[in-house]
Amino acid sequence: MLDKTKGKSMKAKKESRAKLIEKKMKLAKKLKLSNDDLKDMLRNIFLSRKLDDAEITMKKQSVAFFQISGAGHEGVLTAAAKVLKPKHDWFIPYYRDRALCTGLGVTAYEMLCQANGNIGDTATHGRQMPAHWGNVNLNIVQKSSCTGTQFLQACGVAEAGLFLQKLRDTDGVDVSNFKLEDQEVVYTSCGDGTTSQGEFWEAMTTACVNKLPVLFHVEDNGYAISTPTFVQTPGGSISKALDEFPGLKVIECDGNCPIESYEAFEKAAKHIRSGKGPVLLHSHVTRPYSHSLSDDQSMYRTSEELAEEKEIDVFNSYPKTLVEGGVMSETEVEELLAEVSTHVREEMKRAIDTEWPKPEDSMKHLYSEDVDPTSSEFDVAGTFEGKDDVPMASAINSVLKSEFSKNPFLRMFGEDVADFSQLEKLDNPDLKGKGGVFKVSSGVQRASKEGQVFNSPLAEANIVGRAIGMSMRGLKPVVEIQFFDYIWTAYMQLKNEMATTRYRSGGDFKSPMVVRVPIGGYLRGGAMYHSQCGESLYTHIPGVRVVFPSNAADAAGLLRTAIRCDDPVMFLEHKHLYYQGYNRTADPGEEYMIPFGKARICKQGSDATVVAWGALVQKSIDAAKKVEEETGKTIEVIDLRTLAPFDMDAIKESLSKTNRLLVCHEETKTSGFAGEIAARVNEECFEALDAPILRVAAKDSHIAYCPTSEDYLLPQVSDVYEELKKLLSY
Repeated sequence: MLDKTKGKSMKAKKESRAKLIEKKMKLAKKLKLSNDDLKDMLRNIFLSRKLDDAEITMKKQSVAFFQISGAGHEGVLTAAAKVLKPKHDWFIPYYRDRALCTGLGVTAYEMLCQANGNIGDTATHGRQMPAHWGNVNLNIVQKSSCTGTQFLQACGVAEAGLFLQKLRDTDGVDVSNFKLEDQEVVYTSCGDGTTSQGEFWEAMTTACVNKLPVLFHVEDNGYAISTPTFVQTPGGSISKALDEFPGLKVIECDGNCPIESYEAFEKAAKHIRSGKGPVLLHSHVTRPYSHSLSDDQSMYRTSEELAEEKEIDVFNSYPKTLVEGGVMSETEVEELLAEVSTHVREEMKRAIDTEWPKPEDSMKHLYSEDVDPTSSEFDVAGTFEGKDDVPMASAINSVLKSEFSKNPFLRMFGEDVADFSQLEKLDNPDLKGKGGVFKVSSGVQRASKEGQVFNSPLAEANIVGRAIGMSMRGLKPVVEIQFFDYIWTAYMQLKNEMATTRYRSGGDFKSPMVVRVPIGGYLRGGAMYHSQCGESLYTHIPGVRVVFPSNAADAAGLLRTAIRCDDPVMFLEHKHLYYQGYNRTADPGEEYMIPFGKARICKQGSDATVVAWGALVQKSIDAAKKVEEETGKTIEVIDLRTLAPFDMDAIKESLSKTNRLLVCHEETKTSGFAGEIAARVNEECFEALDAPILRVAAKDSHIAYCPTSEDYLLPQVSDVYEELKKLLSY
């Protein structure tokens, strides 16, 4: 007997399907998408999927070494690429965004060269895994592997564009050397899992407060590797969680339908280009392949679930839409797929045959290859007028005022660094303004153009991440982390982003910026959360310059070099030294600079060498004088001034006279930077030593609040004195 109910159900489904297709075709017409547009979108979808398949083949053949696919995301990304503008808008896409990049103009050959790691890779030049997109000509900012760091950088990229427009249109500043267009959109994206990162929420807040032209695209395929969306997102939906978030427009769409996705991106782009602020675009997509080749989703997803996804997967569903909508025949679809497949196979062979970069080239682009802060170009004498009564804090302040008044492309922000957040208060003679908790940035806001100096949220990653985005567009941020003790939430941005930008992009992008950080103890009451030293955590990061001055003159000369050089600089300012009497200077003038990697001989001697920096310089001088009075021997004291690079030649030259070495620093002894210096000396001038290398450092402990405990834990003049006597008597 026939099942008449089943027959009616199938008929109803067909009628429903026909109405759905009719609706989509009407929407395409309304959006002015021609048949050629619809076919072009299918071509890009096919191209992206076949590139994934080609990389999987290359991985199996051991000519690619990693693979993570964008399968299932191609529909919405193809639509995004059709709405947004390469070379005009800016993009920081995540690893699933293959179809976005091909739609913007990245070629199959370039992508497959990245899979192989050869010289045809225009995204990373053989430095990063596949699917780490970047293209300097298309404004695709090179992305790292870190999930979530891109959001704050996107805010910085957007802020840079708005600031450059203001300089051009309001202040009449020539910005012709910058890539700048009117009504830019800054696109950044992630999967549903990354919305759990704190920096996503920091960026959302910053974008909304400042009405930034950022398009946050969340591509929700339901899983963060094996973790479902509902496990980590309130309400199981990021668009629900952010519904009615002040200043944010939320758009949700079916990312499996390129036509509906095109409509969503048109709305988002129109909203942003009209100056109304950021948009969260939440698209629902599929993940037909596992998270990556190291994952097998059949272990945690049912066969029924995967079968359902296969049906709605854009690679399967969109061709049916075009056939049923009368745009293409099945034969035309098959021919297009065959054409794309042939093209990808040919490009895969060409990519595999492309040569790898020379191994020695892997050391290029760690630092600027155009500006060398260790060169004589940065050895500029000062005028040093007036009395030696300028403290270190004031010397730094003078450099900031001078440099900001001269260079409109500098920007300074951080917690409390501006005099005022409300600009109308700048003209109030009764208000002095804040200017930093140590008054180091006092008055810099008044000395610069509007918008150059401003206060940030109380969020260290926010400060550094936004600065990275600005620096990628050519501005020079000089930011402040209020206390070194709280820098750790920014460590990901500093180590994995700022330090690697130039290297991982093969020199196409860079992050030249200065991060000023008050550091150190000897405060009487600073305790463990206001007294930390930890410079060695930055000296071992390739791509970062580390500066640690001990006196006012050096702070001025080194800060100007840091601002004018082209590398990221950690500028460590010892809080205890800001207002001391013994390290003051006369006014060094407005051009005084000191090259990095050039130590200062504080005191000549011939019987022992002391190497120090920061607060230990003066303590070493005091201890050396006491030893000299008692023994008649002379001690040479060297202030390194910069730790990355540090002046090994000065140490060698001194050891050729003294043959004895003591290294002193405030950081804990274990794994402190003195160990690196000792190792280098042991390797390069062992024959010059007449005694073991000794160290003075803080005890391997946190710093206690009680003043006598702090004195016991931190190195004192007496500690240097005792070690010097031991060294001389060996």
